[in-house]
Amino acid sequence: MPQTKGGDLKLTGSWPARVFPNHEWVLVLVLLLESAIFAFTGTNFLTASNGFEITRLSVEIGLLALALTPVIVTGGIDLSVGSMMGLCAVVLGALWRDAHLPIVAAAGAALLVGAAGGSLNGFLITRLNLPPLIVTLGTFSLFRGVAEGLTRGIENYSGFSSRFLFLGQGYIGGVIPTQLIVLVVAIAGFGWQLHRTAFGRALYAIGHSAEAARFAGIPVARRQFTVYLLSGLAASLSAIIYVSHLGQAKSDAGSGFELMAITAVVLGGTSIFGGRGTVLGTVLGLLAIVVLQNGLRLSAQPAELTGVLTGALLLLTVLLDRLVTARLRPVERFRTWLYLKRSGGPRLPEIMQRRSR
Repeated sequence: MPQTKGGDLKLTGSWPARVFPNHEWVLVLVLLLESAIFAFTGTNFLTASNGFEITRLSVEIGLLALALTPVIVTGGIDLSVGSMMGLCAVVLGALWRDAHLPIVAAAGAALLVGAAGGSLNGFLITRLNLPPLIVTLGTFSLFRGVAEGLTRGIENYSGFSSRFLFLGQGYIGGVIPTQLIVLVVAIAGFGWQLHRTAFGRALYAIGHSAEAARFAGIPVARRQFTVYLLSGLAASLSAIIYVSHLGQAKSDAGSGFELMAITAVVLGGTSIFGGRGTVLGTVLGLLAIVVLQNGLRLSAQPAELTGVLTGALLLLTVLLDRLVTARLRPVERFRTWLYLKRSGGPRLPEIMQRRSR
């Protein structure tokens, strides 16, 4: 077992445990299985163009899933991100077409609307101590209702310039989808924030126990407010890319996206109760869903089958994670006992008794 320079015991896991702390390798196997199946049943599945198409389809939901990862790590939830997409899309289209603002100014206003919506969620949750589920369920209806009210449910904004549409439809060098750059930057940013900063470590502490984190000097309310603010911003950015991808802005933009994003996060190993999760897991969960959707389409399967198989995939992955965790728990207990024994800690029966409480 590894030792420090002074001879003290230092527990370090193997590289798979460090890279896949929540058994995300299960999703790697799922992706390989999906690819093998659709390579035989789908048309042109294993091609570079289809690979980039998969990443193109991942961007909008991926941005939402990345922003929801720190939210769920803290033990919270945000059901309003899909509705916020619809509201921001309508604001973008209305300001550009009706108010005659430049598209850059209209996009900036949409980002501000997203930040305001995220701040509203954060304020109600952190300052008024309302449950995140109730708050975001309310704003889920509020944001969508405002979007439909602005458009009377029938307005459709289109006719955007080719320069704006290049963000969602163009290719860099004729190969790489433009919006893929945005997703890669977002993955790097959220990965750095969650896994390489004191801010990210504080989020895990809050997820384990908000009260203990507060006693440890962590500004719990401020950290929670920040993750909801970022969630609103990510939803508005996703709306901008969505509009440039489809070439139109409607009030139903982002319908159902919040559930797909939450599924990707939970599928990636993030605990819905907080305190556990990784950006890598979220990305793998996202890819598992998008590859499944893409493969079914290329295999000419019914669209309704996507929802059925996505639900089955989620249940199967969670079940496999539970089985693997149950098998590894005795090993973790032994490692903890060995460490405490060498450092003069309690005996193994005491540890097992505490862990079973």
